Amino acid sequence: MSVDTTNTLPEGVREGNEKLVLVTDPAGVKLQSLVAREQKGEYLRIKITGGGCNGLSYKMKFVSDTKRGDILVRSSGAQVLVDTKSALYLRGTHLDFSDKMVGGGFKFSNPNAKSSCSCGESFSI
Repeated sequence: MSVDTTNTLPEGVREGNEKLVLVTDPAGVKLQSLVAREQKGEYLRIKITGGGCNGLSYKMKFVSDTKRGDILVRSSGAQVLVDTKSALYLRGTHLDFSDKMVGGGFKFSNPNAKSSCSCGESFSI
């Protein structure tokens, strides 16, 4: 993953910090390998959408372009994009990764969630 160390931001994008989203070291390593393998973009977009068994769902995808109003968080070698609406639900969230056979994968730890489903992909506020 190529991380921009010059701290220049694309037009219309604000700099965020790890108080919004913190990517753990294991998640950062996995994201860097996925960016290299998938070649769909250097940014990970995290979005909150309606749906899932608890009302709100996490969506993640790699993108190559930013959008006006995005918040860019650089954490553990990853470049995470969050739109302003999703930022309201994500504040303080940690994104972790485990390579365990059972229960492995990316996991969100969101202090704003009052409840979450057993699969960890949806939550409610």
